[in-house]
Amino acid sequence: MNLGSRCGDHPDAVAENRRRLRAALPSDPRWLEQVHGVAVHRVIAPIDRPENPLEPCADASVTDVPGRVLAVLSADCLPVLLSDRSGRRIGAAHAGWRGLAAGVVENTVAALRSLPGEDEPLSAWLGPAIGPAAFEVGDEVREAFVDQDPMSVVCFRPASQPGKWLADLFSLARRRLARVGVTAVGGGEQCTVADRLRFYSHRRDRVTGRMASLIWIKSGA
Repeated sequence: MNLGSRCGDHPDAVAENRRRLRAALPSDPRWLEQVHGVAVHRVIAPIDRPENPLEPCADASVTDVPGRVLAVLSADCLPVLLSDRSGRRIGAAHAGWRGLAAGVVENTVAALRSLPGEDEPLSAWLGPAIGPAAFEVGDEVREAFVDQDPMSVVCFRPASQPGKWLADLFSLARRRLARVGVTAVGGGEQCTVADRLRFYSHRRDRVTGRMASLIWIKSGA
């Protein structure tokens, strides 16, 4: 059930997997060309209006259009799904460490709050990602976060080798969300590396597929 079109799978197999997924959804997912950046795509077309078939180059998307499905692909990076309290504005972000350090979460929250509507509290859900027992990184990754937020040092603990650290991507994301006022955060408990039966993991397998995290506004809600 690989849904990623850029990981070496046969295009027909990916197309069939996406067709099967589409059968369970209210509309075609708005797939993105993810590049570990901070760009946010706003989905504005109604559910019955065709969009440009080209995938926007972005690592997040937001919408206030009922029935439009936002999607991010991952295989260790962190999916972050967002909604306001009334469920009328939603967002989805692909947050690997590079995007997280560069501000993809903050950009997504800002784009979400810029949509028309009342200024309501936001909540977030952290999907399956590489867990803190498996995410070994170098000094440069630790410094990318600690230089911006010295207290994020608590999200790293020494690994077995000098200059290596075990990073807690979930805690780093929670800190980023809290800094922009999002404190109602769920998820963040499922490690892609540890659960071979359920999740793809690039760190574990190197050559692997991609899974999707999806969010939409239910029509008529």
